[in-house]
Amino acid sequence: MPTLADVAALAGVSKATASRALGRPDQAAPETVARVRAAAEELGFVPNRAATQLARGRTGVVAVVVPTLDNTFFTPIIGGAQARAADSGMQLTISVHSLEHKAQIAAIEQLAHQVDGFLLTAPRGSDEIVRAAASFKPTVLIDREIEGMTSAVADTASAFGALVSWFVEKGHERIVYIGGPAGSWQDRQRQAAVRAATESSGATLTMLGPYPSTFAAGVGTAEAVVAARATAVVPYATSIGLGLMFALLSRGIRDVVVSSERMIVESLGLDDVPAIDVDGEKLGEVAMDQLMTLLGERKEPPPTRRRLTVPISQSTAPPAGG
Repeated sequence: MPTLADVAALAGVSKATASRALGRPDQAAPETVARVRAAAEELGFVPNRAATQLARGRTGVVAVVVPTLDNTFFTPIIGGAQARAADSGMQLTISVHSLEHKAQIAAIEQLAHQVDGFLLTAPRGSDEIVRAAASFKPTVLIDREIEGMTSAVADTASAFGALVSWFVEKGHERIVYIGGPAGSWQDRQRQAAVRAATESSGATLTMLGPYPSTFAAGVGTAEAVVAARATAVVPYATSIGLGLMFALLSRGIRDVVVSSERMIVESLGLDDVPAIDVDGEKLGEVAMDQLMTLLGERKEPPPTRRRLTVPISQSTAPPAGG
């Protein structure tokens, strides 16, 4: 197997120059870079990515920080980010921190010694805590926006507002929104959107929460949903909605429409249920692209904020119950 020394000998340069030409071509003369690359190609030499990263003071690893592993919303985001990282020869590690308390900043600082950058996904703490966590390495926020920080967000707030407007148009007069975890930036955005959608509509909006994004939490909301005499429900998370559906069906209640995500609606054959379609993989890819640019791996300037449109499926819901 050819070595870097073999490439250097064939190109007529020192081993250090060959390493620089392959790993940091911007620090070598163009003709030297061309000669070294030609030698490497002729010999079939493949640079060791990890060694190259270490030579540049890098680890070749980036961290996706999520607040919990209970919420399946994060799974495709991680998958999309991992695929993009692999395209750049980077590795991905996952760490669970909600960043709700200042004490958690120390854990992020320790992790920063092992990675090149962060994807902070839906942190629940204050702007001050999130900024502190992001101060250690280049960082992109996912599913949250803070002034002056690079971020990628699925615009679910607009989609939730559209869902509520659609319910109102279908004649639903009692609508429930089930809120997400305390401190969730997205939950605040969604609450504002659903309130705006019901203003001056004549419909009654009941706000429940906060709740963790779990099936069990959804089951636990059933009593309040029934008490509100709701005919339509918009849950913060798919898992909450599934728990509520289960609890309502267990009670023999079938005339309450619970919105969900497209995959669930199609899998269960719920043709009469409106759905949203968050492309989590795309969100992860976009965020990783932004981070790669911040790390200098790509030349295009990163947009400070990216908002991905979240479409809704306009199926035909049944008439509102009495």
